[in-house]
Amino acid sequence: MASAVSERQLFDRIDLHLIRVLHTVLTERSVSRAALRLGMHQPAVSSALKRLRELAGDPLLVRHGAHMAPTDAARRMVEPAAHILRAAESLFTEARQFDPRTSTTTFRIAASDYLDPSFLPRLVADVKRQAPLTRIEIHALTRESDYRAQLAQGDIDLVIGNWLQPPEDLHLARLFSDEVVCLVSREHPAVRRGWDEADWLAAEHIAPTPMHPGARGIIDQILDSQGLQRNIAARCAYFSLVAEMVAGTLLVLTTGRQYCERVAAQLPVVILPCPIALPPLLYYQLWHPRSHQSSSARWLRERTKDVAASLAHGHAAGLSPQP
Repeated sequence: MASAVSERQLFDRIDLHLIRVLHTVLTERSVSRAALRLGMHQPAVSSALKRLRELAGDPLLVRHGAHMAPTDAARRMVEPAAHILRAAESLFTEARQFDPRTSTTTFRIAASDYLDPSFLPRLVADVKRQAPLTRIEIHALTRESDYRAQLAQGDIDLVIGNWLQPPEDLHLARLFSDEVVCLVSREHPAVRRGWDEADWLAAEHIAPTPMHPGARGIIDQILDSQGLQRNIAARCAYFSLVAEMVAGTLLVLTTGRQYCERVAAQLPVVILPCPIALPPLLYYQLWHPRSHQSSSARWLRERTKDVAASLAHGHAAGLSPQP
């Protein structure tokens, strides 16, 4: 009986805010980064972590070289904490239909920057126009990000990008397809004399840094399937800077036409057809089964689909996007 009372008293000391601090500290593996993400002062997060350590009877985070690492007990807490937060979030919001005019929901979107540069600005503007009280977080898809885990844990709601074979364990909807073309400087020899397959393969190419060590980009996966290999002379993790690198060199960027047409209007570059027949790039939005029935998540997916359709239509009609 005494044990049951003790456990109940322990449970009564745990509130939802403490669970959120626990989950954030363990996923960030840093008190300072957790404080930034939570919008709290660092001493307040440290104080909450001290309480959590007392409740757990475990240090939770320990020093590992120059970094902090979760203990075995802490690792086992991450998914249950995420489950509690997801359940709490849906407890009341899903009891009624999502109302964009009054909702204060935070939408978390992870997206690659290989998209049309107008896409994310248009999406943010559309969401804020229709749901002015909501918050929006745009997360990068990087080598360090594990978007599957982030979707499962509720750290992000939606992933937008292009895949040769989208993951089968997630829900998906196709947004648009984009013709593969090449972007080169106006000074590139191919602008004057054209090129064939051999010229293109031998040219110096620039490509984005793979999302994971050892991974192959979509273009190179397709070339591999044809027994071909191009000469990649430069890689860059910042895709938004690649077009300017092309403008000042003889490097070749091979990517979607929508992206190339946006940047070609601002830089001394030329769009050339790719001399190798490559299938169009396919862009998708992905989401986890946990949010499949969520009214707010469905609303966000509809906005994403509508913005993608409007840009694709404007591109087909030769129109520039409106602010």
